[in-house]
Amino acid sequence: MTKNQSADLLNSPRLRLVLALTRIGLWLERGARAFWPLAALLLTGFGLAALGGLHGLPLVALWSVLGLFALTALALLAVGLRRFQRPRMAEVFTRVDARLPGRPLAALRDAQAIGTSDPASAALWQAHLARMARAAAEARPVAPAPDLTSRDPYALRLTALLLAVVGGLFGSLSSLSDLRPAGGSGAVVASGPVWEGWIRPPAYTARPVIYLNALTDTGFEVPENSEVLLRFYGEPGGLGLEESVSGSGLQAEDDGATFLIRHHGSLSITGEGGQTWEIGVLPDLPPEVEPPPAPERQADGTFKLPFEARDDYGVTAGQLTITLDTARVDRRYALAAEPEPREPILLDLPLPFRGRRAEVKGVLTEDLAAHPFANLPVILTLQVTDAAGQTAESAPLQTLLPGRRFFDPLAATVAEVRRDLLWSRSTAPRGAQILRAVTWAPENFIRNDRAFLRIRTAIRQMEAGGLTDQARDALSEELFSIAALLEEGDLNTALERLRRAQDRLDEAMKNGASPSEIRELMDELRKALDDYMEQLSREQERAPSEQSGDTESLEMSADQLQQMLDKLEQLMAEGKMAEAQELMEMLRQLMENMQVSQGEGGEGRGEGQGRMRDLADSLREQQGLSDEAFRDLQRRFDGTGQGQGQQGQGEGEAEGEGSSLADRQRDLRNRLRALGQTEMPGDGGPEADEGRRALDRSREAMEGAEEALRGDNLPGALDRQAEAMEALREGMRRFEEAEARERGETRQGQAGAEGPEGQRPGEGRGRGGQTRDPLGRQPGASGGIGSDDPLGEAIDPNRRALDLLEELRRRSGEQHRPEEERDYLRRLLEQF
Repeated sequence: MTKNQSADLLNSPRLRLVLALTRIGLWLERGARAFWPLAALLLTGFGLAALGGLHGLPLVALWSVLGLFALTALALLAVGLRRFQRPRMAEVFTRVDARLPGRPLAALRDAQAIGTSDPASAALWQAHLARMARAAAEARPVAPAPDLTSRDPYALRLTALLLAVVGGLFGSLSSLSDLRPAGGSGAVVASGPVWEGWIRPPAYTARPVIYLNALTDTGFEVPENSEVLLRFYGEPGGLGLEESVSGSGLQAEDDGATFLIRHHGSLSITGEGGQTWEIGVLPDLPPEVEPPPAPERQADGTFKLPFEARDDYGVTAGQLTITLDTARVDRRYALAAEPEPREPILLDLPLPFRGRRAEVKGVLTEDLAAHPFANLPVILTLQVTDAAGQTAESAPLQTLLPGRRFFDPLAATVAEVRRDLLWSRSTAPRGAQILRAVTWAPENFIRNDRAFLRIRTAIRQMEAGGLTDQARDALSEELFSIAALLEEGDLNTALERLRRAQDRLDEAMKNGASPSEIRELMDELRKALDDYMEQLSREQERAPSEQSGDTESLEMSADQLQQMLDKLEQLMAEGKMAEAQELMEMLRQLMENMQVSQGEGGEGRGEGQGRMRDLADSLREQQGLSDEAFRDLQRRFDGTGQGQGQQGQGEGEAEGEGSSLADRQRDLRNRLRALGQTEMPGDGGPEADEGRRALDRSREAMEGAEEALRGDNLPGALDRQAEAMEALREGMRRFEEAEARERGETRQGQAGAEGPEGQRPGEGRGRGGQTRDPLGRQPGASGGIGSDDPLGEAIDPNRRALDLLEELRRRSGEQHRPEEERDYLRRLLEQF
């Protein structure tokens, strides 16, 4: 590249444009650095003047402020001129060149110093110039960099800019040319009367303030209840007011007036410089709310209620009112009594926290499953309010208040008794009779010992009468808890869980349950069926030889069962409840043909069997403690001290005189802890681990029972003792399974095959050669008092107390027994 070519490139139009733009940026950069204080002062003055900050000042103060402002501006201008340095072209050239790699602009202006006569050196120089030319062609304008942050650390320039923007948007530019001092000086009086006026719409409308002095239109509209503020200056009486917008014919005072715009009309300021406006009113419409749809019942008893409301300026509050519809209540049976007064339910609607509320859509979710109005006819009313205090109310909706539904017959009965009690306390005796009736033959209804005992305690409270508000509410909570326990069950086996799931789903189909309830019950049934099939599979793997007789019942695969459940769900979704119930019955019969193998551990298993006997002893002792606590509760109810049988006295003497139930409970817990630290059957396997966890739960329940006994809380102690026994039975069952797995035998195989004459080994005798008890039971390792075996075929060992009650009823009806004995038996029965 020749020297002329380099000069042409440096003088090219494109490079000259780049240099010119960079020079302008450098002017702006140095100007901003030198004059930003002056600009900030001018912007501040403009903003204050536009917003009326100088109005009303006395003449002397006004001139003083203006003079100080001018002097400060001149001083800042002088400082700026002294700091400002005019950019030179060489500085511009250097700034652009510094942004390019290798500074190509300076290289193009250089000349070869040595080696000009050497061709190789000359060629190398030309290649260098060509490369610099290509780099120079990439030149770009350099933006200014005033770097005011370090020079203005408090951001005064930004504050001044914000003040100027606010003044320009919301102030009046005419006020800049109309700066008048406050009245009282001769200059103001000589200029005649003046006025100022503003119209401020309500804050919730979010509309700006109107400055009447700057308004050019003589007709406009404002929201209803906008506030008018007028200020008169000068000689009193020089200005007047005529208006028809407030509806009150307001007359102005000497210094002005303030009033609200309520109607269409005119507003006039009379006198020198007065003006007239025609003002229309934009009415504030009341809010609107859509009638509520029927609430959607959820499976857990909660409900969802969609709602929709709107307002021209926004909804500020909303409320749902739920009132009992006594006219639509089926006033039969217990509900025939006059209901006790109940306040309506008031629920706030969930409104959005941010944004406008001109149109609000939402869903109210609330849990009223245990409320006295649950499952009764109610009236739903939605009410919304706007910022002006106007309200709107929806048309009332008559519906049933969704609440928890109980599909277990006994749970539904307990829930109904609770509903009647909350309706009126006068129904308590009738409710007690109903509960006594359904618990008279409990083996057909009650599957949970704790629920049975708690029902009997509730019966006593209801029969005692004189329920206060607090006692009624506490009793209703207890009945709801009992109903939930009966509904959900406290089941330990997969088969029982499956049967319970089938029963609940069957009842739901008969009673017209909601789709969400059906879905939850179907999920429960699927899970129970999966658990049951898994248990069947495990039992078949343990003892395939003894499962051979049930091969046909196990031929149906899990996939086929799932297909049946899918078909059942499809029928219910299509509303074919009759066909669904038929399919449910087929499934029930199929499940009844499948048996989960259950048995007992073998006899004479050495040290492991000794541990099982120790656990059985602990279980029997815990049962004895529970029986004594229950008899103490009986005596407390009747207050006579009767009903303590000889057995209870004997047990008390056997444990030692003076020892309390709490101390004996503590000793039993300590023995169980020591026993749990020894080697147990099948240690190391998953079943044994489950067994040890069950023993831990039993000890925790025993500790709770001990605390309840020391606190004289017998019902609570009975609950904890029942939990301890259930956990202890579970632990024993797990250890037996662990032992069977370790020996490769099922528990039925451990129990032994039948003897030569159809008699099982040890029949007529218990474990270790012990004989059967008076009720014909063998004293085993995991049963009730002295036995693992139930009183009858297919009866849970947990039903021992109920069977004893039945035996008491039978004996009390035998006429050959002495009258004294029969009286005693009847007194016992009256306690239950």
